[in-house]
Amino acid sequence: MVKTGIGYDVHKLKKGLPLVVGGILIKSSFGSIGHSDGDALMHSITDSLLGAAGLGDIGKFFPSDDKKWEDAQSHIFLSEANKMIKKSYNEILHLDCTVILQKPKISKYIPKIRKNIASILSLNETSVSIKATTTDFLGAIGRSEGWSAMAISTISNTHE
Repeated sequence: MVKTGIGYDVHKLKKGLPLVVGGILIKSSFGSIGHSDGDALMHSITDSLLGAAGLGDIGKFFPSDDKKWEDAQSHIFLSEANKMIKKSYNEILHLDCTVILQKPKISKYIPKIRKNIASILSLNETSVSIKATTTDFLGAIGRSEGWSAMAISTISNTHE
């Protein structure tokens, strides 16, 4: 049986903080405000995978009010979600992700981001799609007050 999951995350941006997208440090004068490292892309992927497997959401396993996860690197969340997926007899088939960020442009970072996510999940890079877009200067993201990411995951239950 093939299942899909959708994930979405958004973080405020602040001058002087690091901007981490898909586990890759992006050269920028501003970065994410978050309980963890604020990596909206990894958070949305984690949510989509957990949702596809019917396990809940990222907050269920990694709550933002738990000091244990304060300043945590988001690859930990993604790696743990991957273990849960495999434990529930599921296999990740494909990820399709979109980063929504006005600036900086991240197109030159996409190959590194794709490779990093594929590596964490033990996937072939062709199973990971990363895209980027802006809001054409509309809204909070357009004013560079924040950024967001969406992910759709496709998994297959190997036990049914």
